[in-house]
Amino acid sequence: MYFSGDSPPIGPLSGPSRRDAARSRGLSSTAPFARETPTRRFPSSLPFFGAALLLLPVASLGAQAPDKDALIKGALAAAPAHIAKDAAVIAPGPDGKMMELKPGTNGFTCLPDHPATPDKDPMCVDPQGMLFAQSLMNHDPKPKNTAPGLAYMLQGGSDISATDPWAEPGPNHQFIASPPHWMILWPFDPKSSGLSTTPKKDGSWIMWSGTPYAHVMVNQTP
Repeated sequence: MYFSGDSPPIGPLSGPSRRDAARSRGLSSTAPFARETPTRRFPSSLPFFGAALLLLPVASLGAQAPDKDALIKGALAAAPAHIAKDAAVIAPGPDGKMMELKPGTNGFTCLPDHPATPDKDPMCVDPQGMLFAQSLMNHDPKPKNTAPGLAYMLQGGSDISATDPWAEPGPNHQFIASPPHWMILWPFDPKSSGLSTTPKKDGSWIMWSGTPYAHVMVNQTP
């Protein structure tokens, strides 16, 4: 997988098929514009927000994949302009290999919308946020980021659960719609922070409270 700037090294990852969600953000392996990263394999479960998007069924875009410019534009819409302009853009192909669509220089990595969810949900994460994502995908006991990670979803998002990091949508599942927001990926405590654990459309609240993957949802456009 491609990382820019001072991003930490990322090794091979694997996980059960129930976490292989983000192929639906993927590209056709024959897409002429997509350059396969030569040394990294990434599971098809990135990205991980509206946070539980990882757990949706695989639905490769295949021949219906949008063109390069559309994917890049959609992915970069997740972040503030001053971050988006220098961010990398990647997307997983049908085989789970990450494709670099746009190189970056500021350490942020952006991914396109997940078409299997009700709303648009592209996202951009910094290196610490990507470590959080890896840990989530691998069901690690706790995230491996050593500092608060940042993630932007300025187009909003759709979440499967506000309480369970690995919840799966059942028949007729009602997603939690999120407004444009950004996230601080660090285990904040509701008692010491005074933040609510109930999803809201404005202000801030803690998603997945009481788990090592708790993080703050900040419902605003920075």
